[in-house]
Amino acid sequence: MPDAGKISKKKEVLQLTRLERLMDVVFALVIWRLFMLLPRPTDNEEWQSVFEMLKDDWEPFFICVLALVIVIIYWLQNNALFGLLRRTDARHTAISIFQIFFLLLFLYAIGSGLHLGAGSDQRIFESVTAMLVGLVSALGWRYATHEGRLVDPDIPEEDLDLVSRQIMAEPATAALTIPFTFIGPWMWEISWFLYPFIRHLLGLSKKKGAAGS
Repeated sequence: MPDAGKISKKKEVLQLTRLERLMDVVFALVIWRLFMLLPRPTDNEEWQSVFEMLKDDWEPFFICVLALVIVIIYWLQNNALFGLLRRTDARHTAISIFQIFFLLLFLYAIGSGLHLGAGSDQRIFESVTAMLVGLVSALGWRYATHEGRLVDPDIPEEDLDLVSRQIMAEPATAALTIPFTFIGPWMWEISWFLYPFIRHLLGLSKKKGAAGS
């Protein structure tokens, strides 16, 4: 008689592969949609060259590139986290699908911002949706490492703790950009470049904690 536990674990391993493919497809579609949001020469008949188009409509290009960088960071984070998993289950899969939803909502926020302008409420919307992508990712990772026991058991505990700290850099950066929306669009855009410093500080805090112990 087949072992029900082994069959269940085998299904969860296959489900992880399917989940990874689904997330890769969604990330690819988001990147494609960001490209399609770029201004085109047909949007303004007065443009006579690419230089004129970039000069008159540079901000949408910058916002799309910035959004692309954010999406790439989340995609790399997603690959890194999933690479540490050995399987998934129903609850972890549901959390991951919520992350996909918030990623699409972030794309929606970027698109609406390009059409409605760079108001503070719009920029807050974009920051909040980016923050939600990171928070849900952190929630999925916490479940995988604690309640679900989905990670590779050979990974040292201190490495898992470091990952848990560093994945908070993305939502923390998104949250920190919110106050800058009230200063001006430029300051909001520049504030996203705090990300590498925040990630570095989170890594340092882990090292200091380990040295102190």
